[in-house]
Amino acid sequence: MHTNYRADALDQAASDFLELRPRLFGIAYRMLGSVAEAEDVLQEVWVRWQNTDRAGVEHPQAFLSLVTTRLSINVAQSARARRESYVGPWLPEPVDTGNDPALGAERGEALELAFLLLLERLSPTERAAYVLREAFVYPYPDIAEILGVSAVNARQLVSRARRRLTAERREPVDRSEHRRLLRVFLDAAQTGNVAALEELFAADVVSSSDGGGVRRAARVPLVGPLRVARFYAALVPRNWSEADLSWVEANSRPGVLIRHSRTKVALLTIDASPQGIHRVMWIGNPHKLGAYEPSLRSA
Repeated sequence: MHTNYRADALDQAASDFLELRPRLFGIAYRMLGSVAEAEDVLQEVWVRWQNTDRAGVEHPQAFLSLVTTRLSINVAQSARARRESYVGPWLPEPVDTGNDPALGAERGEALELAFLLLLERLSPTERAAYVLREAFVYPYPDIAEILGVSAVNARQLVSRARRRLTAERREPVDRSEHRRLLRVFLDAAQTGNVAALEELFAADVVSSSDGGGVRRAARVPLVGPLRVARFYAALVPRNWSEADLSWVEANSRPGVLIRHSRTKVALLTIDASPQGIHRVMWIGNPHKLGAYEPSLRSA
């Protein structure tokens, strides 16, 4: 009987965890910008949940959100040091929201790649407060309990994070305009049209290439319309002439997979406002393209 009771209790624990897993992953991923790190956090959350006296847990969501957030804060603090030694620019690992729409089911802005990059500028605690409030609409008392601060401090953390992000975040374009700008960018780059590329770019445009030391990529970001335009006008016609380009979703925004072979793939996407393209993001590190493995295998 005790064995059956323990089995039933573990089944209930697994059921509660699996029901909440998409939300827990969403918190960890937005905190860390890495699928692998978020999955590691969830594995540890599951272990702790199994070892918890669950009879004393009245609200599993509150408990699991607390553990997930605190573990993510710890990982984010150590990740800063690791990213300082990363080879070349670091970009967040994309998720395929076309294949798994649930990933973007919460408020979408805090999922976009460029926004995840902005979140990296906040302290881990500010990031946690912002993600919990803005992406998942947690009440301030719940945020305070999760972070171990007062409700007043929780409001201050969210407010400070919001001000910093608002100061740096441009007004985003909608999905159709994002796709149009990316298509025009590709057309101009494939024909080597420097002038057409320049017209697309905002004055502060930055191009970041994340090869992670595994794929050949620019080791420093390129800045300025002319420099970025010349780079892609020279690179694309020479290297992408025989590549297979396919449209995908990357963090709720259109992106393009550039495939030379099943082992040589990159993801290209942009961040744009009514002023033009502010950031071109090229992710060639194969360890960050696992979300697109199913589509590559079926190609």
